Amino acid sequence: MKVVNSLKSAKNRHKQCRIVRRKGRVYVINKQNPRFKARQG
Repeated sequence: MKVVNSLKSAKNRHKQCRIVRRKGRVYVINKQNPRFKARQG
């Protein structure tokens, strides 16, 4: 999982990416290709 400054750029890497808030952190998750996981905060 990458920690990135801009989740918008991470979301644009794949069209299945979703942005999710968990425990005050913002995550990008992708069920089809878990390689694209990212976190901010």
